[in-house]
Amino acid sequence: QVQLVESGGDSVQSGGSLRLSCVASGFTYSTYRMAWFRQAPGKEREGVASVDSFGRTTYADSGKGRFTISQDNAKNTLYLQMNSLKPDDTAMYYCALDVYYITVFTPDYFQYWGQGTQVTVSS
Repeated sequence: QVQLVESGGDSVQSGGSLRLSCVASGFTYSTYRMAWFRQAPGKEREGVASVDSFGRTTYADSGKGRFTISQDNAKNTLYLQMNSLKPDDTAMYYCALDVYYITVFTPDYFQYWGQGTQVTVSS
C-alpha cells in the first residue's frame, strides 16, 4: 500500500526558505508523476510543482523562480525547496502521486496523497 509522509513545514518570516520532504513507501511504479499541491483556508487546492519518472518538471506560475522540486530515488523522497517565501505562500502543502501518468496537473488526477505539512509565512 502506497503511503506518502510529508515533513518540513514551519513558520517563517517573509523572504525566508524552507525545504519540504515527502517520503514514499509501498511504491513500485516505474512510470509516475509526483507533485506538491497547496491549499490555503477558503481556497481550492492548487498545484505547485511536479516531477515525473523521467525527471521532467512542471511549475505553477506562483512558484517559478522561487521553488525547486526534486527527487531522490534512492531514498524514495520528494523535495520542494522554497526560497523567497511570501505571506501568500501560507498554506497546507500536500505531496501527491499519480501512477497512471496522466499529464493533467489538477488534484483529480492524483491517486495518492499525504496528510499535509503546514507552511506559514509572516510579513
